[in-house]
Amino acid sequence: MNYGGSTGYGRAYRERLNGKWGIVDVDDCVNGALTLVKRREVDSNRLIIRGGSAGGYTTLSALTFRDTFKAGASYYGISDLEVLAKETHKFESRYLDRLVGPYPKCRELYRERSPIYFPERLSCPVIFFPGLEDKIVPPNQAKMMFDALRSKGLPVALVEFAGVQHGFRRAENIKRALDAELYFYSRIFNFQLAEFIEPVPIENI
Repeated sequence: MNYGGSTGYGRAYRERLNGKWGIVDVDDCVNGALTLVKRREVDSNRLIIRGGSAGGYTTLSALTFRDTFKAGASYYGISDLEVLAKETHKFESRYLDRLVGPYPKCRELYRERSPIYFPERLSCPVIFFPGLEDKIVPPNQAKMMFDALRSKGLPVALVEFAGVQHGFRRAENIKRALDAELYFYSRIFNFQLAEFIEPVPIENI
C-alpha cells in the first residue's frame, strides 16, 4: 500500500502522515480493502493484512483498532511506539516526533496508538515473525502480543528466527517465513495447499 505518507505523490500526500501515523495509514489500508470488496474483487470474509517493520505496525494497528481484516501477519512489526521512540538507533532517533508527536511530551498519544496496550481489542488470527537479534523492534514485542492472543483463545503463531536482525535478508529465512505464512492461512481459512509445507505450530486452532 502506498498509503498517505508515501513518496512519489507530491508533498501534500507525503505530509498527510505527519502527526497521524497509526491513523492515516490504517484508514487508507482499510478503505483500499473495502473498495475491493465493493467491486466484488475480494472476499470480505477472507481479508488479510500483512507487513514488516513500519508496515507491521500498520498491520497490528489495523487488526487492533479496526475490524475489517480477518487475519494478519506481522514481520518484525512495531507494537509499542514508546519503546521505539526511546530505544531505536541513532539514524531514526526523533523521527517519531514528526509522525506522532514530540516525546515524552506526547507520551499518552504514543500509548494510545500502540497495539501492545490493547490486546483485548484484537479479535482475529495473527502470525508473528520476529528476528531474535532485532535491535530496532525488540522480539519481546511479538512475544507479548502472541501471549495475549493465546490467552484470549485466538489462533496465533510465533515463528522466531535465531540470529536474525531487523529484516529478513537470507533466502532461506524469507522462504521459511512465506511458507509458514501460507500454511497459517491454509489452516485459518481451511483450504488445501498445492504442495507440502513444513507445518507451523498454531495455538488455539
